[in-house]
This record gives sequence, C-alpha cells and structure tokens, in this order.
Amino acid sequence: MTTPDTAAARISSRDRMPPWLPRAVFMILAMIAGFWLLQWTLGQLRTLLIDLLLAFFLALAFEPAVDRLAKRGMRRGAATGIAFLVTFLACAGFLAVVGSLLVDQIVALAHNLPDYLDRLVGWINDTFGTELTVEKIQGDVFKDSGTVQGYAQKIADNALGFSAAILGGLFQLFTIALFTFYFTAEGPRMRRAVCSLLPPERQAEVLRGWEIAIAKTGGYLYSRAALALISAIAHYAAFLVLDVPYAIALALWVGLISQFVPTVGTYIAIVLPALIALTVSPWAAVWVVVFATAYQQFENYLLHPRITAKTVEIHPAVAFGAVIAGAALLGAAGALIAIPVAATAQAFLSTYIHRYAVPQHPLTPDESRPPRSPGPLTRMWRRHVQKRKSV
Repeated sequence: MTTPDTAAARISSRDRMPPWLPRAVFMILAMIAGFWLLQWTLGQLRTLLIDLLLAFFLALAFEPAVDRLAKRGMRRGAATGIAFLVTFLACAGFLAVVGSLLVDQIVALAHNLPDYLDRLVGWINDTFGTELTVEKIQGDVFKDSGTVQGYAQKIADNALGFSAAILGGLFQLFTIALFTFYFTAEGPRMRRAVCSLLPPERQAEVLRGWEIAIAKTGGYLYSRAALALISAIAHYAAFLVLDVPYAIALALWVGLISQFVPTVGTYIAIVLPALIALTVSPWAAVWVVVFATAYQQFENYLLHPRITAKTVEIHPAVAFGAVIAGAALLGAAGALIAIPVAATAQAFLSTYIHRYAVPQHPLTPDESRPPRSPGPLTRMWRRHVQKRKSV
C-alpha cells in the first residue's frame, strides 16, 4: 500500500536533476570555449605558422647540399652558412641585375614621356578628328586644385602603406630565413627528438617519410634551377641575335620566373622581354614571343621529362590541381610548396597502396607494351638511309 509520503518521495526524485547533467553541460561549454580559443589562436598565429611551414620545406631543399658538405668533414652549422651565403649572393645578383634594368627603363620612360604624349595626342587627333593638345589636357587635369590635392593625399597614404608593407615583408623574410637556418643546421637533432616521442615501429615510418620529403623537395628545386639555367642561356642567345637590349637581365628574368612561378610563370616571364623588344621594332617583339613559345614546347616535351624523371615524377594535371589547392589554402606560400608536397604524398602513399593487374580492355590500353612494327613508308625511308650509308 502506497502512503502519501512514499508518493511524494517518488515525485520529488523524478523531478530532481540527474547528477551527471551539470558535469555534461560544463564539459560541452568547455569544449565550445576551447574550440573558439583554438580558432582565435590559430587565426592570430596564421602568419607565423605559414612562415614555419615555408621554412621547413626550404630546410628540406637545403638538406642535400648541407649533407654533402657535412660528409666531407665540415661542421653542419658552417655548411648551412655556406649554402645560405651562396643562395643569398645568387638572389642579390639577380635582384641587382633586374633592378638596374627596371631603373634604366623608368629613366628612359621619363625622358621620352613628352615625345610619347605628343605621338599619342597626334594619333588621337588623326583617328578621331579632334583638336587636342598636350597643354590643353594638362590644363583640364590640373584646373581643379582640390582634385589634385586629393590625388596627392592618396598617393602619400599609399606610399606610407607601401613602406610599411616593405618593412613587414623584410621582417617576414628574416623570420623565414632564421627558422630555415635552424631547421637545416639542427636537422638530425630535430629528427632524433621527434622519433624519441614515438614507439620504435613508428620511427621507421617517420624517417622514411622525412627522407622522401627531402628527396622530392630538393629534387624539385634543383631540377627547376637546372631548367632555369638552360632557359636563361637559350633566351640570352636569342636576345643577342634579335639585338634586344639588356639581354643578360632579361634572360635571367625569363629563366627564373618561368620555372619558379607555378603554372603562369611562363606567360608572365615573356611579357617584359616583349615590351623591351618593342623599343627595337614590332617584329623583334613578335620573334621574342615566337621563340619563347617554341622553346616552351621544346622544354615541355624534351628537357623537362629527362631532367625531372629522377627527381619529381608527378602528372601535370596533379601538379596544376595541387597549385590551385595550395593557393586556396595558404595563398602564395601554398602555391610555392604545393608541388613538393604533392610529390612527397604521392611517393609516400605508393609504398603502402597495393596495386593489382588490370585486364586488357579497349578502355584501358597498355601504353607500356612494345611499339607496333613500322609501316611501309618508314621501311622505305630506312632502306633509303641504309643505301646512302653503304655508298
């Protein structure tokens, strides 16, 4: 028989809060707060994290050269310093050559600007039947002093912002260089520290992945440097034949920009030589573009496969997609490291993915099978060549 006291006790126990609910609510709120704190922290440290990522991949590129010097008895810090010094001198030389070219062109443009304006105004008058003069255009532009002052203020503000951007960029470059030096000089010690945190069966996998990353990143940069050197020599010879001024500077510009700017570097690199060639003649600019296009085909089908066959084997479509994905995630830094990352991931996964034989099918022809027997025209041409050799 249920008494009133027993019924009241059951009702009170039913309405009472479960003991685990406050802790669950606290844990959920703590997880949400931790997530937002982590998101805010990553947002504040995004630039530093990108700099560290760039420094890590640059260190991977320096490792092969530093290892060679270290195996010859040189201390690793000194070997890293020599590698950095050579790289710095090469970059400084390139910037000095291209900078002198740009300064000369700006000075020439400022000197010839009145003549260019007279020609432009004359062409406009002849084409559209107007009666414009340079003095009239200048009077219309500068008659409103308030507008001129507004433009001057905007230019001053932009100059201040540009100066701040330059200082920020220099500081960021210094940060990347400093971490790159530490990652390269302390590479073996850093790898031992990482592996000491892992069980023995995982250490071999980490070291294997690290080794692949060094090989692919270094191979990518060194193969690009070789292609840039060959491209610079070829374009230098072409610019000499076409009598294009500043042949050395333009050749270095084309070689480096076409190889180290992903995807669109070839098209960006040829714009400056074509514009400089216009000062010689329109036909010189046309021949510059024709030669650059022909050389690009020669590089794509002959040089590039041979040089990169033993360094970075990655399909062009995969490389293009990796560059787009890297740029979307990390901007310019992601575009620069996208191809080495994709090549490293492809090589690392290939050691763990098992592949099966594919049966013969019209949709999957085997491109590695022996070539077909030569046709009748090929056989006739070979017999003709053999007869000429025998004579």
